Amino acid sequence: MSTEVRNNTQLDRFEISVDGALAGWAEYQDTASERAFVHTEIQVGYQGHDYAGVLLAAALHTSRAEGFGILPMCPTVCRYVETHPEYVASVPAWARPRMGLPQ
Repeated sequence: MSTEVRNNTQLDRFEISVDGALAGWAEYQDTASERAFVHTEIQVGYQGHDYAGVLLAAALHTSRAEGFGILPMCPTVCRYVETHPEYVASVPAWARPRMGLPQ
């Protein structure tokens, strides 16, 4: 199966497609310096195949490359950051204790 992740800026979300079909998304809200991830959803039928991991890896990598700090407001994104410590530094220091992340 082929996957593609793209930033749908019109809907303020990163989307993952599997073989051309929309499989899920991660919604965000931007400020001047931070991107708050507020909701992540993987469609029924695509769950259990780590498409959320593929989606979030691309979304966080792209956001960081664009110069945004990461605010993992969505529990799925927060768990992803917890298990992928390379993204903790992208969460502003003031937000880490609020998200239960290490300083």
